[in-house]
Amino acid sequence: MAGLAERIRKKSLLPKVMQPEDTVQFFRDGMDLGWSGFTPVGYPKVVPLALADYVEKNNLQGKMRFNLFIGASIGAEVEDRWAALQMTDKRWPYQTGKVVQRQVNDGTVRMGDKHLSLYAQDLAYGFYTKQRGGGFDLGLIEASGITEDGSIILAGSIGAATEVIQHSDRLIVEINTAIPSFEGIHDIVMTEKPPFKKPYLISRVDDRIGSLYVPCDPDKIVAVVESTMPDRGRALSPPDEVSEEIATYILDFFQAEVKAGRLPKNLLPLQSGVGNIANAVVGGMVKGPFSGVNVWTEVIQDTMLDFFDSGKLNFASSTSLSLSEGGFQRLYADWEKYTSRVVLRPMQISNNPEPIRRLGVIAMNTPAEFDIYGHANSTLINGSRMINGIGGSGDFLRNAYLSIMHTPSTRPSKSDPTGISCVVPFATHVDHTEHDLDILVTEQGLADLRGLCPRERAREIIAKCVHPDYRPILTDYYERAERLGFERGIGHEPHLLFKAFKMQEHLAENGTMKISDWN
Repeated sequence: MAGLAERIRKKSLLPKVMQPEDTVQFFRDGMDLGWSGFTPVGYPKVVPLALADYVEKNNLQGKMRFNLFIGASIGAEVEDRWAALQMTDKRWPYQTGKVVQRQVNDGTVRMGDKHLSLYAQDLAYGFYTKQRGGGFDLGLIEASGITEDGSIILAGSIGAATEVIQHSDRLIVEINTAIPSFEGIHDIVMTEKPPFKKPYLISRVDDRIGSLYVPCDPDKIVAVVESTMPDRGRALSPPDEVSEEIATYILDFFQAEVKAGRLPKNLLPLQSGVGNIANAVVGGMVKGPFSGVNVWTEVIQDTMLDFFDSGKLNFASSTSLSLSEGGFQRLYADWEKYTSRVVLRPMQISNNPEPIRRLGVIAMNTPAEFDIYGHANSTLINGSRMINGIGGSGDFLRNAYLSIMHTPSTRPSKSDPTGISCVVPFATHVDHTEHDLDILVTEQGLADLRGLCPRERAREIIAKCVHPDYRPILTDYYERAERLGFERGIGHEPHLLFKAFKMQEHLAENGTMKISDWN
């Protein structure tokens, strides 16, 4: 890999090169910090860890706390280290890590989440730091280089880095020399403010509408630090039987839609969320009958490389290369083959409703649960315990040509292998409404909800998606609710309002959702 001096083409910045520990001087308790990074890729590493070392060495736990505004999740070695040292006060908009998740739920960390395209836009509008006039005290950016005019060449993700660079008072740039320069792979468009916003003129997945670099005032850069820490990546386990059954239902559905003339032979651009089911669906595409496929998504996982290798994937647009360690090694070993057919965009573009709707994206994401009418919960277990955040799923599901959610029909509890039904009478928290979703899939089957009224949706979901252990329970609930609703003239979307969460109550008390009756 190229040396640091070679990566810094604006030579007036060379005097600002320093060691990670020398950057501690720039941090003050209570600062608003903007970071690059999206999933565990492209986030600053050596400076945050040096600051954590300083806090730990000087017993400053809880005395240097910061508000973190990042594109999405970052590596747990940074996220959880900061949380364990009580360095994280506020965290937007998404997190992964056992320590930080526990602190979000015990009140130590103040977290908010929002649809990612709106979050990035609102960063630029100054909504999250309005008490200081908008913007950030300090931005931390991982880059793969700096151009002659001081513009930033980002690394394996973009996320909200464009907004952070644009709206930070000062910047610390980590240049990662352990990775190749990503110059040429990015399509950078800076966020504009109303009433002067221009349309995003994207009508093909491979259209480019911006520049290769993020413009940056070099006077804002107070430090340049070399990093040789690779991205940790996100390894996924091989698809299990349930995931493969779900993938089979989805691929069969695609074939039926092609035959009916509602999809072209090469489908429409695919969006696939993070996780093993999404991985299995893409894996199924590798073996499936569709070729000339395009992808418009927010993360590219390892199976996308398999998809390229199969010759069936034409081009992919994303905001992050969310690869495993092995996936990055494959990428670097055959750089031109893959990167010539990939573009990385700011998440304000990758997740924006305008191109999603124009391109006719097929969106596929995994919820924690959905209910019998088609509302889905992606974020809060039992309506209260935050998992990670809504991420970009809502951006895609609300605007897609086809909105698909897939999940196992059940999950194990401590005492029952099918003790938790992922299909419930009433979702305990609604991230995606019944108005947003077209198709629901479990390993039991696929429910096509298009054109159905609420009562028809309920019967279809129960018949096609519910595990046999719970089908009689949910059928009984629905029929009781429907009968009572009609009697009272409130039967459009009938519920037994004071019994709707009885399954969750039974789980808390007995370790299973398998209630004996609804009385």
